This record gives sequence, C-alpha cells and structure tokens, in this order.
Amino acid sequence: MIDYAKYRLDDAMMLKRLAHPNDRVRMILDTDAFNEVDDQFALAYALLSQEKLQVQAVTAAPFFNWNSTSPGEGMEKSYNEIFNIFKLMELDQTPPVYRGSSQFMDNADEPVPSEAVDRIIELALSGDEEPLYVVAIGAITNVASAIAKCPEIIQKIVVIWLGPNSYWWPTQDIFNVSQDYHASRIFYDSGVPLVILPCHSVASHLLTSTYEIDACLRDRNKLGTYFSDLFHGRFERFGRNRPGWSKVLWDVSAIAWLLNEEWVPSVVRRTPILNPNFTYSVDDNRHFYKEAIDIDRSLVYMDLFEKLSKPY
Repeated sequence: MIDYAKYRLDDAMMLKRLAHPNDRVRMILDTDAFNEVDDQFALAYALLSQEKLQVQAVTAAPFFNWNSTSPGEGMEKSYNEIFNIFKLMELDQTPPVYRGSSQFMDNADEPVPSEAVDRIIELALSGDEEPLYVVAIGAITNVASAIAKCPEIIQKIVVIWLGPNSYWWPTQDIFNVSQDYHASRIFYDSGVPLVILPCHSVASHLLTSTYEIDACLRDRNKLGTYFSDLFHGRFERFGRNRPGWSKVLWDVSAIAWLLNEEWVPSVVRRTPILNPNFTYSVDDNRHFYKEAIDIDRSLVYMDLFEKLSKPY
C-alpha cells in the first residue's frame, strides 16, 4: 500500500493551494472527449480562454458505455476527437495531445501506464512554486495513476474534478466516479489538493437546448456548426429532440470555476471517505478539499457563447 501521508500538505499550505488562483495558470485537460457532447465544449472553452489558462497538454481518458466497446477504444476515440476539435478551431498553435490509459485500475496501488501519466508527472515536476492545475472531466484513471506512480506530485498540482455529486447527495454512483472506483479512492485518500465540481446539484444547472445552440453557434464558424450538428445527433439518437428537451454541459463547469470563482462559488470542507457502494462516510480529522456549491448559469453561458461564436 502506498504511504501518501508523507507527501500531504499541512493545513495552511492546503488552504493556500485550494484558494482560487488570481493569475494565469498552467493546466492540463484530461478528457474523455468522445463520450458525449460536453467535453468538446470544455476543451474549446479552455483553449479560447488564454487570458487565464495556459493549456500545456491534453490527455485522452478512457470511457466505456454505449459509445465504445472497451475503455481502451473509448480513450482512442477521445484522442482522435481532440484533434478533430483542433482542426475545426483552425488554431495556429495547439497543445500536445497524449494517449491515456487503455483500462481502468485493478487496485489503488497499481497505476495503469500511459504516455498521459508520464506527461502529467513531467509537467507537474517541471514547474516552479506555482502548481499545475489538472482539470479532470472524465474517469480519472490517468491522473490517479500519475499520483500512484509518483506521489511527489501531490505537492505540485491542484486537481479540478468534474466527477461526484454534491456531498449531501444520497449516492456518488455517477459515471466519472463509478467507472474507476480505485482511481476515485486515490483522489479522496491521497491528500492531493482537490476541487470538486459536483454533477448534482451544481453542474446540473448548465442546461441548454438545440434551440439555444442553434441560435448562438450555428453558422458562426466551423466549430459552432459542428456543435449544433452534434447536439441534434445526440438528441435524435435518444428520441428526445422534441420541444422542451434540454442537455447539461457538465464539463463546462470545471473550466468556469478556473476562470471566475464568483460564477462558481465554493466552500472548504473535510474530505469524505468514498465507500465501495459509492456513498460517503465522514471523518472530521481528514484533510481539506474544496467543493462548488452553486453556479451562475447565465454568466457562464454568456462567456462561453461569446468565445465560441467568434469567427476564426
């Protein structure tokens, strides 16, 4: 068993790490970009927010659902989708992209090797006193494997995780947590500085519709039209492309928190224990973490749509 205790920050340093950054930050985006439609929005949002975010790498995360035949295929599809978004954005320069884990962790002591894991470690250790922000918006196998392989990075990174539900929600059995329980446990137990953007009941406020996407993005540029097509395609697959239906862009919340905490207020709490049945237990002696408690849907979407609708 990995002894994380010797790498943990003291309370004062942990609170400093959890404070919202005032300046431009170095970041990695770890994304299962082909899983559905929200990762692509988050990726483009981060790349178009250079005033606050320096995206130094994008890593492809595994996923396994109706849209893949295995975690490895999900990762490979995500890897290719990242380049598709780059092409649609017609960027002069793009961050390097790395393949991630092809499977989930078998236990919390055995990292899954990948080029993404090695790059996360390399970038974390290469920085100065300011931390590397690792924004994880899929199953967190890559990031947890990096922590397990090199626990020293606990002192060098801050993890922003779109994953669990709010601490008071009755279950944490949700996609980004339950796909890889062992990896999720590392986030809670290692002492890595952690900011959680809950799905329910924070990111769930980021509802939008085909009508809004069409009005704000369609025919504005290649990416906007692609997002509109993607939206229509996803809704049609589920038979829900009818008036009144809406979709949450979950992953956008993680980027929004980094851009402006006033849009996504958060509080510091003691880190819960994630049980095997995906419920929480409480121990007030554990290390601190930060959790978002609300999101201003209007301010986030006004900023997002303004950036996405500009001609490239």
